[in-house]
Formats: sequence, C-alpha cells, structure tokens
Amino acid sequence: MNPEIRGDGIHLDSAELISLRPRCNALALPMHSPAASALAGAYRSRFRGRGVDFLESRNYQPGDDIRNMDWRVTARTGRAHTKIFQEERERPVLVVLDAGPSLFFGTRKRLKSVAAGLLAASIAWTAVRRGDRIGAFLFSPEGHRELRPAGGRRGAMRVIQSLVEWLDPEQVRSGEAPLSATLERVRHAVRPGSLVIVISDFFNLDEDCNRHISRLRQHNDVIGCQVIDRSEEALPTGRFPITDGQSNAMLDTNRQGARERFDQMSRQHAHDPQRLFLKHQCGWLVMRTDDDPVDVLGRELRILLGRAA
Repeated sequence: MNPEIRGDGIHLDSAELISLRPRCNALALPMHSPAASALAGAYRSRFRGRGVDFLESRNYQPGDDIRNMDWRVTARTGRAHTKIFQEERERPVLVVLDAGPSLFFGTRKRLKSVAAGLLAASIAWTAVRRGDRIGAFLFSPEGHRELRPAGGRRGAMRVIQSLVEWLDPEQVRSGEAPLSATLERVRHAVRPGSLVIVISDFFNLDEDCNRHISRLRQHNDVIGCQVIDRSEEALPTGRFPITDGQSNAMLDTNRQGARERFDQMSRQHAHDPQRLFLKHQCGWLVMRTDDDPVDVLGRELRILLGRAA
C-alpha cells in the first residue's frame, strides 16, 4: 500500500489524490436498496439494481409490480404481460462540484476547495473500484466543465486531473451564480438511474433549488455533501483584519450582538440545505476541512451497509 501523500492544504495535487486509491478499496457507494443513515437519507429508491435495461415480456404472475405491465403485449395477446429487466453492469456516478469563490476559504488544515477535491477523488476511486463509471460536472460562476462517465482507472484519472485544474486557487472565478443554475443543467444532462453527488458549501442555495432537486430525485439517487470550515460554525473571539480581495476591514468578534447574529446565520446555513435534501429523500453528509475524506465516507457507508443488511 502506497503511503498517503499530503499536500499543502491550499493547492490540490494529483499525487495526493492518487494516493487515496488504496484506502478506498474497502468502500462501497450506496446501492439502490432500502437504507437509513445520515448518508442514505432513509429512503427506498424506485430503481432496481444499478439501473435497468428491458430484457423481455412474460405472462403476469401474482406479486409482479403493476408499474412494469407491458400494455402493448397485453392488448395484442389478450393476456396480462409484465416487462422483465436486467441490471446494467455499470452505474453512472456523477460528482457535481460547485466551486464558487466562497469554497476557497479555510482555517483548519486545508481550504474547503481542497477538502471538496479530496472528497470527490475518494468518491471516484470508490466508484470505479466497484465497477461503476465516474463522471463529473464542475461549475463556477464563469462556466462549467462536463466529464461524461467512464470506467476504470482512466475514468478516475480524468476526474482527478480536472479537479486539480478547476480548483486551482490561482484561478479563482469571481462573481456569483445560484446553485439552481447548476442543478438545472445537471438535471437535463444526467442519465436516469445515476447516483448524483452534489458537493458544495451551499452558500449559493436559492429557492429554485427545491424544484430542481425534486425533479433530479425522481429518476436518480442524490446525495448532498456540505463542505464547511469550523470557523463558519463558531467565531473565534478577538479582533481580526478581514478582506474580500478589494477592501479591508476589522472584525471585532467580542461584541455580543455580532456573535449572536453570526450564530443565527451559522445555524441557518447548516439547517437549510440539509432540510432541502432530506425533504426530497436524498442522502446528506457534512465534511469539515480538518476531516479525513476517506474516514467520512467510510463511517457513513458502514452505517448504511449495516442497516441495509
């Protein structure tokens, strides 16, 4: 087993992402089966196996799902028939990474952008290890990049190389774009039966996200992954110089009123996206910048697999 390679916490490094591969061999992404955990969102998917292809029709038997009735054959023969499907060998797994300017921030171990990249790479290695195909939709306020799902090491390496390029802190894309614009594009491009994993800090969550997540969830399994820094959960006490890159100011966190307003904002930031994803029976997990991405996935997947057994 190759030793883990650690980066500088600011830039994503291909070698660091590749070094995650051996640690992901024991992981398995959630299947389309009954499950209940923080990751699975306690839902039962409509899909059978890893996606389905039509195989043949046969006479209806008691207990068959009436949603699979073959009405054309039934009308032609005068006898009830049902459709039989076979599982696809490979399921598309899509990492949707929302890389707005707020992702390039961090006070613990690494930037949120690096944490998001490590999590995405861990998902990629886990997917291809289990025979799934891995693809990605990478978004920023100034554009997007689509990687169609591909299998094996080649598929994972394509995602890794794009993550390194897209999350370069020297090329931060300015401006703002609502998350709903990202989800709408994904919804129209994703293949039904996919596992869609949305990685974001969700600072750009907007009202239209509700509609797009609902539509996306109708034909796919969806997991939301919120990447946060601990300073976004609780303010340190003191006076700190801050900047948005253009202007400077002094932040005094000793003031009680300011701390109360920040705490309220922090709770809302944690609650709103989680509530939205769980409302539509999607999975949900949180990764902090000082968390280990493989440990986060492993912990949630062990809960999922244990409850689904």
